[in-house]
Amino acid sequence: MMSKIEMTEAIIVAKAEKNVGWCDIAAAAGLSEVYTTSACLGMNHLDAGVADKLCEFLGLGAEVSTALQAFPHKSWDKLVPTDPLIYRLYEIVGVYGPTMKELIHEKFGDGIMSAIDFTMDIDKEENPAGDRVVVTMNGKFLAYKEW
Repeated sequence: MMSKIEMTEAIIVAKAEKNVGWCDIAAAAGLSEVYTTSACLGMNHLDAGVADKLCEFLGLGAEVSTALQAFPHKSWDKLVPTDPLIYRLYEIVGVYGPTMKELIHEKFGDGIMSAIDFTMDIDKEENPAGDRVVVTMNGKFLAYKEW
């Protein structure tokens, strides 16, 4: 059985060979760009029909489709990464995480934002002072229950 790492490598090679973007792959799959990319990188799974459409678009075999359908083990290195873009996301959480927690608690109560009932969009906003990255996260509020 193909591993998620081997699956991701095959997808990235096919993506480069076809000279397509994640938006093109997502359109072929019929899902959002963020979710499709996450599945291709091994952090989510796809249902059989969607995985097959994606593989057909990229010219990949059944073993990649099967790997895309496998439920992932969602883990990552616990150390702060050194990739500058990913590190900055950690920095944002480090600096603004407590603020986000306070404001969410004030507006919703004691609980968390779901990363399961969740969507995220990443957009580009053109700006004369330098283009802006717009990340929109939308997660269901889950209150802690008392028992």
